[in-house]
Amino acid sequence: MGLFDFMKGKKGVALAAPVSGECIPISQVPDPTFAEEILGKGIAIRPSQGKFYSPVDGVVSTVFPTGHAVGVTSPEGTEVLIHVGLDTVQLKGQFFKTLVEAEQKVKKGDLLLEADLEEISRAGYNTVTPMIVCNSDDYAEVKCRTEGTVSPGEEVITCIS
Repeated sequence: MGLFDFMKGKKGVALAAPVSGECIPISQVPDPTFAEEILGKGIAIRPSQGKFYSPVDGVVSTVFPTGHAVGVTSPEGTEVLIHVGLDTVQLKGQFFKTLVEAEQKVKKGDLLLEADLEEISRAGYNTVTPMIVCNSDDYAEVKCRTEGTVSPGEEVITCIS
């Protein structure tokens, strides 16, 4: 019996943590767009450092001009959004540095963006970082980690077809 026989007939996509920090349930994010899963199912991380990495191999689908969010699409079509902080679009790119551009191929663990978390907090913004599967409805199940300390590369979401 092979290691992944339990997955027979099911396709799974594993997403890694984009940043080091503390994992919390998405329902605890103080923003209804994320907490009520309007954009899709996902997790949230209270980041402990300001480097954000690709959670999966794929292609950068979106880089917001303000640098606060990046979208990556996996080869299987999983659409992932990493949104650094809440309402941080209002910073208009201040304290953010994107290191990728749209259509760029990335590997899991590639650095996508950097953020100065101290300055973002000092400016009055919550740095909690939701990572959302925007097309969660395409999956039978989206299993999300809801607690504990995570590091980049550690599996935190599994999407099962």
